[in-house]
Amino acid sequence: MVLVVVVVLLIIGTVLFHFLSPWYLTPLASNWDTIDLTIDVTFWVTGLVFIVVNSFMAWAIYKYRYDKNRRAEYEPENKKLEWILTGFTAVGVAAMLAPGLFVWAEFVTVPEDAHEVEVVGQQWHWSFRYPGKDGKFGAVESRYVSEDNPFGMEKDDPNGQDDVLIFSPTLHVPINKPLKMNLRSKDVLHNVAVAQFRVKMDMVPGLVSYLWFEPIKLGEYEILCEELCGIGHHTMRGMVVVDEQEDFDAWLDSQPTYAEILGTPKGDPQIGQAQYAACAACHGFQGEGNPLMNAPKIAGQEGWYIRRQIEYFKTGVRGAHPSDEFGAQMAPMAMTLIDDAAVNNVIAYIDTLPQVDSPQTVEGDVERGKDIYTTCGHCHGYEGEGVFAVNAPHLAMDDWYLVRQLKNFRDGVRGAHRDDKYGMQMAMMAAILQDDQRINDVVAYINTLPGPQGDMGAASVASRE
Repeated sequence: MVLVVVVVLLIIGTVLFHFLSPWYLTPLASNWDTIDLTIDVTFWVTGLVFIVVNSFMAWAIYKYRYDKNRRAEYEPENKKLEWILTGFTAVGVAAMLAPGLFVWAEFVTVPEDAHEVEVVGQQWHWSFRYPGKDGKFGAVESRYVSEDNPFGMEKDDPNGQDDVLIFSPTLHVPINKPLKMNLRSKDVLHNVAVAQFRVKMDMVPGLVSYLWFEPIKLGEYEILCEELCGIGHHTMRGMVVVDEQEDFDAWLDSQPTYAEILGTPKGDPQIGQAQYAACAACHGFQGEGNPLMNAPKIAGQEGWYIRRQIEYFKTGVRGAHPSDEFGAQMAPMAMTLIDDAAVNNVIAYIDTLPQVDSPQTVEGDVERGKDIYTTCGHCHGYEGEGVFAVNAPHLAMDDWYLVRQLKNFRDGVRGAHRDDKYGMQMAMMAAILQDDQRINDVVAYINTLPGPQGDMGAASVASRE
C-alpha cells in the first residue's frame, strides 16, 4: 500500500507542479503563437499518458498485490489489448505531430514582403549585416575573413557597397514587419534562438540556413546560442532591439555602409603623436605605463582592443561604475579624442612605439596558475598571444593591471554595463577565480608566457627563469 500511495502522490504532485509552477513560457513577442499551441498539445498528450500509465500502475500494484491464496496466470498474447494500445498510441503520436507539421510548413514559407538581415555566428560572438538600400547582399567568402574584414566581404562586388555591417552583438529590427534571418557560421555549429519570438535554427558552416518571424512587441530580447559550440558557449549572447519603424530607420541611417568603412582614412602616426600628448602624461611617452599613476602599459597592445576601450570610456560603458575609480579618471581623458579620426591617429602612433617588458610584481603558485589558465587559454591563446576571432586581447600587460581587472570582472565592477557584451563574457569566465590567491596564481603563470610575438609579455626572460 505504501508504494501505491507514493505513486498516487507522484501523479497529484506532478499535475499541481505543472499548473502552479511559476516557470513557464516567456511572454510572446512575435507572430508564432502557433508554436505555443503545439507545445500545449504536447503537454496535454504526454500529461494524459503520464496520468493514465501511472494510475494503471498504482491500480495494478493494489489489485495484484501478493495473496498466498492466488496463483499468477501466464497470458503471453492478448490481441484485443494490443490493438487498443496500438490505436491509442497512434492517436497520441498523431495528435502531437500533426500540429507541428502544419506550423513547420508555415515556418519555412517566408512572406514575400519580409525584409532581410544576415546573422553571423562565431565563437563566441554575434554580428549582423543589412543589405542596404538596393535590397541585395554583397558576396562573401570565408577566404576573405580577416581582422580588417571580419564578414569576409568581396570588395569588388557592387551589391555589397551599401551593405550595413554591424560588428556588435546588438540587432535592431522594426516592429510589425516580417523579418527573414539568413544564418551563417564562420567556424563551428551554432544555433540562434530568441525565446520570446519562439524561433531557433541551426547555423552550419558552409551553408546558409534561415528563419523568419514578425516582432509584435517593443523591447529588448536576448539572443542565445543553443548549440554547444565550445567552452564559451554559455557566454555567446546578444540582443534584439525591437523599434518603431521611424526609430529603426534613423538607427540604420546612422550606421556606416561598407563603402564608407572602406573609405575611412587610415590613422596618421605623425598627427597621432601630437594627440597622444595628453595620454603620455599617465601612460608614458613610450606607452610604457606608470603604476604610480595607475596607468597600464599600452605599447604593443592591439589597435582593435585599444579602440574598443576608448569607445567604452567615451560612452560610459567603462568608468561609470561607482567602484571603478581609476576608470572614472580615464573616462574624461578619452573625451579629448573627439572623433574616430583622432582615435585612429593615436592608435597608429601607439603602434609605432617599441614593445617594453614590464617588471614582475605579482607572486603566486605558477603550477596552480597553469591549471587555472587552461580555461583562459581557449580564448586568449595558450601562449597568451590573444585571438582576435574570439575578441580576446593578448595578455602582455602589466601584471598588477591584470590582477585589478580580473578582480573587477569577478566582482561585477567591470562587465556589468548592458552594452559591454564582451565584458559580460569575461565576467562569467572570471567566476572561476573564487579568491584573490587564484588571481595571483594565474597572473604569475601569465608572467611566464611568451606573449604575442614570442617576446616576453608581462615579464622579462630573466624573471621567467
